[in-house]
Amino acid sequence: MFDTILKGGEVHDGTGAPPRIADVGIKDGKIVEVGEINADEGEIIDVSGLAVSPGFIDMHTHSDFTLIADGRAESQVHQGVTTEVIGQCGISCAPVCSHAAIRQVSPWFTEKAKHRKWLGFGEYLDVLDDTGLGVNVVAFVGHGTIHRAVLGDEMHAGEPDDVAAMAKLVDQCMEEGAGGFSSGLEYFPGILAAPDHLVPMVEVAAKYGRLYATHVRNRDTEYDLGFTEAMSTARQAGARLQISHIQPKFGAPGHAMEHTLEMIDIARSHDGDIAFDVIPHDWNHTLMAAILPKWAQAGSIDDVLKRLADPDMRERIKANPKPMWLIVKARQWKDIVLLNATQNKDLVGADFEEIGRMRGVDPYDAVLDILLEEGDNLMATMWSSKSFRNSDVELCLTQPECAVISDTVAIANDGVLSDHVGSLSGYGWAARFLQYYVRDRGILSLAEGLAKITSIPAQRLGLKRRGKLRPGYHADICVFDPAAIASNVTARNPRRYASGIAHVLVNGALSMRDGQRTQVNTGRVLREFQSQG
Repeated sequence: MFDTILKGGEVHDGTGAPPRIADVGIKDGKIVEVGEINADEGEIIDVSGLAVSPGFIDMHTHSDFTLIADGRAESQVHQGVTTEVIGQCGISCAPVCSHAAIRQVSPWFTEKAKHRKWLGFGEYLDVLDDTGLGVNVVAFVGHGTIHRAVLGDEMHAGEPDDVAAMAKLVDQCMEEGAGGFSSGLEYFPGILAAPDHLVPMVEVAAKYGRLYATHVRNRDTEYDLGFTEAMSTARQAGARLQISHIQPKFGAPGHAMEHTLEMIDIARSHDGDIAFDVIPHDWNHTLMAAILPKWAQAGSIDDVLKRLADPDMRERIKANPKPMWLIVKARQWKDIVLLNATQNKDLVGADFEEIGRMRGVDPYDAVLDILLEEGDNLMATMWSSKSFRNSDVELCLTQPECAVISDTVAIANDGVLSDHVGSLSGYGWAARFLQYYVRDRGILSLAEGLAKITSIPAQRLGLKRRGKLRPGYHADICVFDPAAIASNVTARNPRRYASGIAHVLVNGALSMRDGQRTQVNTGRVLREFQSQG
């Protein structure tokens, strides 16, 4: 009757309900029984003294290309993640008009990856599905990629007929399996778009009952404008809104988080369907190139590099009155570190005050020098800053609709992605959440914390029979030691796997056993969703 029995663990069903000591019986990739199981057939694994939870669901990642390059998703599986949601912040690997365009739209692109090419969204999902995946994958389609497919690098958001063409393309992507639509309004080309341009595309997501997830335009001085724009766009489109990594950034007033939650409550009182997620860290990371004003980001990578090499244009870039990070304008260089680079790997983990001193230049020039030196790898160059408040994260975590995310990429410390870093929490976001906010600070109980990374994102995404540990659900399961789970990442050593995970099952197969990664990769691309509209 059973393929595997997890015996005697502290079972959390993922809903936030108190745990109970029980056995979990698994057959053909599904959970078939939770309770006292006296059968002795199949493989019996003693998990007494350990927590047994649904596998963790990371509902906001940028692994669109890293999973193509190396589908094992080692950094995620090692911390109990069994499902990832890619295509966030308006960035997705498809659709594209030519194979050459794949490089331009793919986050963390690397030439080392060997893969089939694609054009359409469905083709991309097919290529992804043919990869040995360590995690299940839900793929959103990004506004930025849709814009490029219709308008290329043009410096405008589109005339009505262009927007209609974009909406039609979004519809096609939904038909082919996109799990939602996303925008990134602080990035090019999302920075060009107003609600008038976005609403027709968001209406398509609403038609399919799928989420509109947005990286809002501003989370610092004009945070209230950024959040109300997102709510207005979703309201006009009749869409369900997911505000990505909602915590305000450096430069926002101290009351910004509380005010934002009040605005959301008012919108909900008028039938707005709004939820949000947070990164469980006070470090904020992004593309280094995002610090450039929009005119400097336009065109091809070669166009951007030419501007970086021009002394006059450099001075214009540095004079930008409203950079994406106000911490740069405040010149708090000691709180900004280089996170990922290809030509400057020796500087990863160093702060820019230190880098400027080592190079004998102003730190801002060091930033632009490094971008220039990275050349074709410009869009893979990342940095991180101490831009979030822990108090804001904690306030969000107490809200029932809040999910916890990584905003990172699935990578590995061996293979073609061994030099890549997604964020300071990339190898330990889930572990740090359970370690720091749940165990150490007691912001949530363990059961409540697990709901933030299991049933809450699963319900929001419309995943079928995932996110809870119940009979009939897919056997995506994480078994861990609540007293030992921990992130081992530092700024200087960001590629250390988390600890405290005993076993991980993806669709019923053991991808981690006794704390060691197996050779099993049984993740799937998920293309069917329960309509939430």
